[in-house]
Amino acid sequence: MTRQRITLAILALGGQGGGVLADWILDLAKHAGWRAQGTSVPGVAQRTGSTVYYVEMVPLTVSADPVLALMPVPGDVDIVIASELMEAGRAILRGFVTKDRTTLIGSTHRIFAISEKASMADGRASSERIAAACEERARRFIGFDMEATTEASGSVISSIMFGALAGSGALPFERAAFEAAIRASGIAIDSNLRGFDAGFQAAGAGQNSLPPVAENDLPQPTTAAGRALAARVATLPAAAQANALHGVARLTDYQDAAYAGLYLDRLAPIAAFGDATLTAETARHLALWMSYEDTIRVADLKIRASRFDRVRHEVRAKADQIVGVTEYMHPRLREVCETLPAAIGRFILGSPRLSKLLAPLFREGRHVETTSLRWFLMLRLLAGMRRMRRSSLRYSEEQARIDDWLGLISQTAARDLPLATEVARAQGLVKGYGDTFERGLANFETLMAHLPYVDANGLARLRTAALADDKGHKLAEELAITGIQRAIA
Repeated sequence: MTRQRITLAILALGGQGGGVLADWILDLAKHAGWRAQGTSVPGVAQRTGSTVYYVEMVPLTVSADPVLALMPVPGDVDIVIASELMEAGRAILRGFVTKDRTTLIGSTHRIFAISEKASMADGRASSERIAAACEERARRFIGFDMEATTEASGSVISSIMFGALAGSGALPFERAAFEAAIRASGIAIDSNLRGFDAGFQAAGAGQNSLPPVAENDLPQPTTAAGRALAARVATLPAAAQANALHGVARLTDYQDAAYAGLYLDRLAPIAAFGDATLTAETARHLALWMSYEDTIRVADLKIRASRFDRVRHEVRAKADQIVGVTEYMHPRLREVCETLPAAIGRFILGSPRLSKLLAPLFREGRHVETTSLRWFLMLRLLAGMRRMRRSSLRYSEEQARIDDWLGLISQTAARDLPLATEVARAQGLVKGYGDTFERGLANFETLMAHLPYVDANGLARLRTAALADDKGHKLAEELAITGIQRAIA
């Protein structure tokens, strides 16, 4: 018997117009002489959970009073529309996508989940694996970067998805009927029709792959000092030059050309061992450590024109609209003292009485409107302290830690290059500021204390365990195993 029912599931995030898309589809079906029903199960706002919209439709010629389901049934969904690549992956995991039935229409762009962002390491799910699963599990997969198409068309992603649905031919309705549904809504008709056309054309072109990966363009020096530094980078092993060039650019922006020169001075003894992997890893992690996050750096990044431009772009502000940005900032007494000249900072932190007196002033966080003149000027003043950073307590402490780490890499490389490479990679534990920095530094120091008792694989396991959770449970488990090994040894 020929199937007379069409089932369609939409997986979208908060604010992406999934409800509008579902309404368009319902209106489209009803005006075409189909009985249609739509339901939704909302998730938590934005990226922490998606909303599933479900539509079933049956021609009135088949049944005037059909029994329609309220939710998609695994293995029984004809069309799945996903507003983002991970949502397509979720649809596959939930069994909504099947090889014998489902047309999967999905965007290939990513909006990272909180769990991905909160990971202490690189917690991103593999986009390539999800795209491959879409190709493998669906009867037909139509995928393209709908976010980029949205930007190019000046529309919204719901209209892009609606156009892609029309272009897929998965529904038995003419293009004019889809456009009529948009017009009938009476909302942003011109913009939505423009997005609809862009989605229709993209789907009709048969795009079904991830967007091309942008080339990792290397920084191009524009000053005499920059060209001199680039010439020094050219003497490093070829495999390490890209990391070193990015390191030079990062540290010049962070401090100045002389600081980038210090970076290359420190990298040269490591490069002398002749191991490209060791040099490349050290170049990467040394640049990250030397550009540690302090209050000066945070203030500098908060008030950059490029950041305000990005915010305006993300909220789609018009040229004549005013955008206000409010930040939550919570520098503790330690972070403040670390910004002061080393002698003064040490004196305050070393005085229990003075620390107790000043600590309450920095106990509560503050909401800072960086677009206001008052707070912008205050942050600008703080960012300007970059010229005095070399005299700060934090600078003194971090440079000593960096020198100790580089010395340990050199000592280890003399006898075990793979292990030295893992010592370089262990710096990845030291990141952020405040509690995050202190926790990462403690884990790093723990790993270095166990260095005499492990090989490269063992140190890599400890590093992976330290990055697995912020409570330290996995690291404690791995250290217990290492303790047994030490006892046996």
